Amino acid sequence: MEPQTIKASVFKAKCLGLMEKVNQTGEEIVITKNGKPISKLVPYRSRPASLFGLHGDKIRSKDDLIEPIDVEWDAEQ
Repeated sequence: MEPQTIKASVFKAKCLGLMEKVNQTGEEIVITKNGKPISKLVPYRSRPASLFGLHGDKIRSKDDLIEPIDVEWDAEQ
């Protein structure tokens, strides 16, 4: 999908509304001056400090993952 383009003069007049739209939709807007791209408005997404535990609050297990199971593996023979 091609990002929306907008003239700098229009961006100046509608800046706050466009910022809110980008934040809600996640779509980027390219700002042009004299028909040439000069800037891009993109949604701000913070990066996690570490990838370890990135989805820790979203993944749940109903099983005890540490408890041994009563299954003999081929490698144990």
